[in-house]
Amino acid sequence: MTSITRFVLSHRRLVALAWIVLATVGAVATPSATSRLTHDFSTPGSAGYDTNHRILQRFGIDGNEQPTLAVLQLPAAQSMHTAAGRADAAQTFAAAHRAGHVAVADYASTGNPKLISSDGRTTWALINMPNPDIPLGTGVIDRIPAALNAAAPHGAVVSVTGFEQLQSGGGGSGPSVLVETVLGGIGALVILLVVYGSAIAIVPLLMAIPSIFITFLLVGGLTHLTNVSFLVQFLVALIGLGVAIDYSLLIVTRWREERERGLDNEHAILAAGASAGHAVVLSGLTVAVGLFSLVVLPVAFLRSVGEGGLLIPLVAIAAAITLLPVTLAAWGPALDRRRLRRSSTTLSRGWERWGRMVVRQRWIAGASGLAIVLALAITALGMNTGQPSTSAFPQTTPAARTLESLHRQGVPQAVVFPVQVLTHGGDAAAAQVARIADATPGVYTTLAPAARAGADRLVSVIPQAQGNTAAGKALVSTLRSRLAAVPGGAEVGGNTAQNADFVHAVYGNFPLMLGLIAIITFLLLARAFRSVVLSAKAVILNVISLGASYGFLTLFWQHGFGSKQVYGVPATGSIRDFIPIIVFAFLFGLSMDYEVFLLARMREEYDRTGSTREAIVRSLSRTGRLVTSAAMILAVSFLSLSTNPDLPVRVIATGLAFGILLDAFVVRTLLVPALVALFGRWNWWIPEGFARVLRVKREPAEVTE
Repeated sequence: MTSITRFVLSHRRLVALAWIVLATVGAVATPSATSRLTHDFSTPGSAGYDTNHRILQRFGIDGNEQPTLAVLQLPAAQSMHTAAGRADAAQTFAAAHRAGHVAVADYASTGNPKLISSDGRTTWALINMPNPDIPLGTGVIDRIPAALNAAAPHGAVVSVTGFEQLQSGGGGSGPSVLVETVLGGIGALVILLVVYGSAIAIVPLLMAIPSIFITFLLVGGLTHLTNVSFLVQFLVALIGLGVAIDYSLLIVTRWREERERGLDNEHAILAAGASAGHAVVLSGLTVAVGLFSLVVLPVAFLRSVGEGGLLIPLVAIAAAITLLPVTLAAWGPALDRRRLRRSSTTLSRGWERWGRMVVRQRWIAGASGLAIVLALAITALGMNTGQPSTSAFPQTTPAARTLESLHRQGVPQAVVFPVQVLTHGGDAAAAQVARIADATPGVYTTLAPAARAGADRLVSVIPQAQGNTAAGKALVSTLRSRLAAVPGGAEVGGNTAQNADFVHAVYGNFPLMLGLIAIITFLLLARAFRSVVLSAKAVILNVISLGASYGFLTLFWQHGFGSKQVYGVPATGSIRDFIPIIVFAFLFGLSMDYEVFLLARMREEYDRTGSTREAIVRSLSRTGRLVTSAAMILAVSFLSLSTNPDLPVRVIATGLAFGILLDAFVVRTLLVPALVALFGRWNWWIPEGFARVLRVKREPAEVTE
């Protein structure tokens, strides 16, 4: 690190010019890069996805897409029990084809009496559509209401509902990524001013700006090689902001500490690079390892999140060890000259007292910390993955009122996510599928056929239970088993089926992912800390801490303890399938940052004093304020992201924010020092053979507590 810092300082103009040019190009290229991001959550190779893909090929509609439900209330003088009423209804629903490519399943095409209310005045139709993110489906969902109203008889009332209408109704577009990033930057700057009390607070924020733009530039290049998920833009902007600031914060704090010890500016930069710069590289690599683990999953959009997210810590590291030293060399002393307070900001007497208290009461501190994280982690065992319940969305919108009116007529709310069955044996096979499905427990009714194409038929099965419930998920397996003998074959698709296959594909490989990330992280930390115990403890605590974050998601979002009060969102009943794996990949590395910050300084203090207890106290006195401030900055970034109206983005953002704060305030400043105090001299143990493999110097046996 010293060699890198010397090289950067001796070529400072070239380094500054390179960053300015790349950041400018990145700023110009960012709109183009974000426009090429995709909204595809598909899992090619799974039965559900392949069925939905064949439905798209044969009928031009997407089995995974949420259909629109159209409800027609005839004028008082008409009824569906009369020929005129049935004709008016058929004419109204047929008009949906004017909105674009759709497949309409109504009373006229299916003859299903459950499509008619008990009083005969109201009827409904299922309108299957293409994905709105492909040209065939662009704007279709928005044009359907106008087309239906134009064809409805005088005095009739037409309303539409569906999962898409529920989640978008009344939500607005929300702030843009740029606005969210600015909000996060303002919050971070306030915290930095409190930490430093001088103009030097602007420097970490200045490092984040080119880091974000250059990361977007690289993501833009990646979009030319593969599809990249739209989620990456939020992660680059907000996580990129927080990570770049955190890494710069660590180095600037150490630079100020070295200056307070009497070193001149250049030597302080070199000393900060050798110590804090080393910790930054190690921290960034642990974040990168967590994101790299997504690449091993057999799901394209998750791999793209891993590939795009991997760029975030790498660019942030590059900024911290190249651009930051140049900036400190040019303006550091001038920016730090006028302080609001003259006391040291690198040594906290309060954190020193805290460290001594934790060491003295290590059994109580350790038990308290474990109790907090384990209580939350146990709650996570009740996490249910799937689409949010229909009740999780505002219930006062027109779409919600329409769905409730259907529900009062006996139509289950699970109608918004039908199970779609593709048959290949003409009308006879479709009729057989309908008979079997209607006789299956958990099925409300079938709409057969919902579409025709040659010998292929689409049968829409309306379940009693929503797809995020155990009963809704079990129905998919039951139908696959019962329909296996249908002549010509019957393939089960739809959103619930594709989600179930997604869970199997992703979480079936989770042990591999966890093992890969744990081994690589352990080896990185073992070499950095020259300790088997510290490294193993760090990995184990990180996994437990992640479990606690899942527990928060389960309580806050799934069960609704706080989501309604804070975000106006009732209990969702489930967490989207891909959210836990994304939270894991990002949070594993991000929370490990603070472990590295703390233990790196603890290792340094132990090497200097030979005392475990003094190492704990001194490291907390030097890094306690740093770790909590860095955590607050990242949390502010994530919470600004939670202003986005997209529910999955909100859930990811709040999960990451809570995980970071829990890790910094409970795990790293309470549980970790308590456990280190309990392990005593065993913290520094490493087998001789393992030390040779890692090429590190083994500590002598005579160590003190």
